[in-house]
Amino acid sequence: MRTPTQEPPTMQAQAIAAADAPAQENLEPIWLRARQGQLARAVVMVRPHDFAFNEQTGADNVFQHRLQLPPAQVTARALAEFDAMAQRLRDRGVEVLVLEKSPDGYPTPDAVFPNNWFSTSVDGSLHVYPMHTLNRRRERRVEELCQLLLSHGYEVEQVVWAGHPLEEELILEGTGVMVFDHPRKRVYAARSQRCHPGALYRYARRRGLEAVHLFDTVDSRGVPIYHTNVMMSVGEGFAVICSESLHRPEQRRQVLSALGEHHEVIDISLAQVERSFCGNILQLRGAGGQPLIAMSEQAWNGFTPAQQRTLERHGQPVVNPIPTIEAVGGGSCRCMLAELFLPRVR
Repeated sequence: MRTPTQEPPTMQAQAIAAADAPAQENLEPIWLRARQGQLARAVVMVRPHDFAFNEQTGADNVFQHRLQLPPAQVTARALAEFDAMAQRLRDRGVEVLVLEKSPDGYPTPDAVFPNNWFSTSVDGSLHVYPMHTLNRRRERRVEELCQLLLSHGYEVEQVVWAGHPLEEELILEGTGVMVFDHPRKRVYAARSQRCHPGALYRYARRRGLEAVHLFDTVDSRGVPIYHTNVMMSVGEGFAVICSESLHRPEQRRQVLSALGEHHEVIDISLAQVERSFCGNILQLRGAGGQPLIAMSEQAWNGFTPAQQRTLERHGQPVVNPIPTIEAVGGGSCRCMLAELFLPRVR
């Protein structure tokens, strides 16, 4: 595979440009034609037909746990939790497109978390990402996804691969590792096995981003947090972050300063991250343009009363009981939602 790209020395636009080799300098940024807002009105969810403990991802996802239940019962519980969450979002005016089981027969135990393998842009681009483990690469069903999107009136102008489909080193797991502030063309990312700095900066340049905030994290065990969206979320007027996990003081200062320029910051603890998934939430737009905040029941109960009141000022909480998916899959509501920013043709 390719030699890893050296990390640029700064986090600003000049460093983003310097991250690419000269041969890439004629690349046109993809999202310059239209302004992308922060909140999506529609999402893609993938029904968890193969849901189970993923042995391949369990090596660095300390949020995964085995339940003392028969595998069929674990899957059945996950399916029930999924269907209830999808309906709850629909009831509040969010369009939910569901990608069903692949006919190829390959087991994909983490397919319920599609935001890691694709994202979308307002200009009609579908971005597909390099994944860390083999069975997660099998989740990337691009043709089936395009068929689903087109059948619901969405426009897909181009499919953009953020890395080679078989990439094993320059991993960049989508909006699992990249938390975007779309209007300001900023991205926040925690370095990990699933977020390679070279892949991050190259992607940022292609997207025309103006600031990359790359930082290092540690959890209560002293190991990097595997996905950024477990410890932070950026909404339209608020941001949730576990600043405690940013163990380098200068990085912590820079990130909190950047977030505080335009957002009300809710600082959560490592305990809230690890026990309750309080960082794994997503603001959406529902019926009549109402802002919503999708989260799990465990996350909502994990916020303090003061933090709950702050969240309620920014949107109606949509609280979902998904204990099986959280415990076995090691991800929560935000991981289950791939936002749709694509234009509609009908």
